[in-house]
Amino acid sequence: MALAEEALRRQLGKYKFRDLTIEELKNVSKTYPNFTFSMNTYTFKDGSQKDLLNFSGTVPVKYGNSYNIPIRLWILDSHPFAPPICFLKPTANMGIAVGKHVDAQGRIYLPYLQNWSHPKSTLIGLIKEMIAKFEEELPLYSLSSSDAARQSELLSYIAKITEGETDMKSRSKTGDRNDGCFNKITVVGAGDLGIACVLAVAAKDVADKVVLLDLSEGAAKGGTMDLEIFAVPNVEISKDFSASADSKVVVLTVNSLGNAQTYLDVIQSNVDLFRGIIPAVSHYSQNAVLLVASHPVEVMTFVSWKLSSFPKNRVIGVGASLDSERFQYVLTNLLKAEVLAKDAWVIGEQGEDKVPSWTSCTVAANQREAMAARDSREKVANRAMEILKGKGQRSWSFGLSVADLADSILKDKRKVHSVSTLAKGCCNINSEVFLSLPCVLGTSGVIEMVSLEEDPLVQEKLQSSAGSIHDLQQQLKL
Repeated sequence: MALAEEALRRQLGKYKFRDLTIEELKNVSKTYPNFTFSMNTYTFKDGSQKDLLNFSGTVPVKYGNSYNIPIRLWILDSHPFAPPICFLKPTANMGIAVGKHVDAQGRIYLPYLQNWSHPKSTLIGLIKEMIAKFEEELPLYSLSSSDAARQSELLSYIAKITEGETDMKSRSKTGDRNDGCFNKITVVGAGDLGIACVLAVAAKDVADKVVLLDLSEGAAKGGTMDLEIFAVPNVEISKDFSASADSKVVVLTVNSLGNAQTYLDVIQSNVDLFRGIIPAVSHYSQNAVLLVASHPVEVMTFVSWKLSSFPKNRVIGVGASLDSERFQYVLTNLLKAEVLAKDAWVIGEQGEDKVPSWTSCTVAANQREAMAARDSREKVANRAMEILKGKGQRSWSFGLSVADLADSILKDKRKVHSVSTLAKGCCNINSEVFLSLPCVLGTSGVIEMVSLEEDPLVQEKLQSSAGSIHDLQQQLKL
């Protein structure tokens, strides 16, 4: 069926990247002329609904004989920066062969979808991989007449899903707490750090529900499998971005495991990974606070801010939050300097270039006393920083820190944390870079930045970090 481009252009009026989407659809129509296009209402897992473009038809698969496999693809309004939602569309005499890439409801899961990244990923490329995977494991089989009768109920359910008429909405009104008080956190990435964040959030009872988005290929392994085996309460594991819908906090822990040779290549690989993640999670949770724990945290927080188009207060990096908490603990409990500890912070760039600072000025009768107090404070701070050098930053430590930050955000505690925030305008920094600074956190993210004591050496250090980070960001391809 020929693509009615002008009609489609009108229908896609609310799509963020309409022209890019139409160009892709033209290629699909040219390659697979049997596909038909329409606009229908899709119902997501949380019961929310949206009018989305979808197309359906058959793809040719050779599995001994030749088969035409019916499929239906839903195109999100953030396409091509978010992958489509894919289903089989079996007829009444077809049964679904549940396997590696297909679930019992006919939802299709492929590595290509999990690793979706514009402009490398395309609908044509997706369909080609779909055909290749179906040729390894046929997703449908022919039913006998009696089996076909038993299949009708399942097909009815599948039709409701693909037509956007699931009963999730009615269930949510009675069974779920969707009254605005339901605190949901999504953790993206099922590595050690991601699992540590999930366990810490669950242990501290920070949220009503935690979703762990496992974007790795293949079957569940290691910690993810263990979470399923031991059934941690209120934790859902999913490979589907729609499971993150309406999260109030989205924690990003993923890091690329590519074969990059240089430091710049490693970061670019992370940026490419985020291009397939941030638009999707931003689409499903448009009012969320993004909490970035991926490395390097300053750069990846900047990347998340740019890709999400969220306001700066709702994109935060974990930054030096763990370092600051440890710094204050050492000052209070090991060095018995409790008065200093309450105003002490570690700020700047995560790693070797972090620097201790203070949020109140030293009060003294004269300049000599002020200098003596400042010198004494500096000696104590240096001792504390030396002690901290021997403390590793393990995944579970970061997990506890992330849980603490999420707790302050979800419960609107207005507590001060040293987190990566947009530093432009602070300490004469004129570039768009994120650095750790003491900030008051609440439900909308950063409520306000706490003023630091003026210290030329600290400002010089922050400006140096900002300059090097900005130079690095300029070399990245967003």
